[in-house]
Amino acid sequence: MKLWSNYVMAATVDEAVKALAEAGGKAKPVAGGTDLLLELQQGRQESVHTLVDVSAIPDLQRLEVRGGQLFVGAGVPVARIVQHPFMRLHAPGVVEACGLIGGPQVRNTATLGGNVAHALPAADGMISLAAMDAVAEVAGANGLRLVPLLELFRGPGKSILTENHEILVGFYLPLRTAGQGSAFSRVMRPQGVALPILNMAIWLQRTGESIECVRIAVGPAGPTPQRALAVEEFLYGKPYTPEIAAQAVELIRSTMKFRTSPRRATAEYRTHLVGVLLLEVLEKAWQRASKLEAI
Repeated sequence: MKLWSNYVMAATVDEAVKALAEAGGKAKPVAGGTDLLLELQQGRQESVHTLVDVSAIPDLQRLEVRGGQLFVGAGVPVARIVQHPFMRLHAPGVVEACGLIGGPQVRNTATLGGNVAHALPAADGMISLAAMDAVAEVAGANGLRLVPLLELFRGPGKSILTENHEILVGFYLPLRTAGQGSAFSRVMRPQGVALPILNMAIWLQRTGESIECVRIAVGPAGPTPQRALAVEEFLYGKPYTPEIAAQAVELIRSTMKFRTSPRRATAEYRTHLVGVLLLEVLEKAWQRASKLEAI
């Protein structure tokens, strides 16, 4: 079976957007291709008319400080993110997540943009970006626009990018300052390809011995990426003590709703596990917030 009919190597963002629009709904952008090409080969993705290769577009390969924020191009391979000094200083949680994507060969090819655009609710890179309150730069027929990360998603494998024939250009993350830390962890079950039973990313700002502000992203906890908003609100302004942490565990277990998945775990196990992950990731982010240095 022919998986695609036309292959376009785009040199610019405008070329990529034009190629997607002209091909209609049967077109897909591809960079690393570690998810898309495998799904096409296995029949889990219907064949497409046009693949638009965006891997050679310079704007998608940039990783730099831009306008007081850290910009990460959507085409940057996750192996480069893991090693980059800017990322290790300003977004250690994202570095940890990217370091768990596939094996070394996959990380050399897979991109952070592809991890997000695939729109799976437990994608490691995407969960870490959600905790960082990342903003996506998206290119379409009407030019560039900024979209808060969680507003991209419509459901498992579905996003506004496909609906609008748009591509991800990159992500803006806040630069880390004193008193801030982030962390990521997951529990996975090896099944040929490692699937996360549950993953979690946390960013926090501490003032003295109190949590001034916190963001907690968990996956998979629904059809789209989720933030544990009730727990975040509870922790605002609270001292970081064993008693407060224990109350946060009870709250996240009572407010996050999980389902049983034959490929991952039961809802009951995930409900237990989310409390364990919360304690682990919260402690790691808290410790990192006490000193401004790279991991």
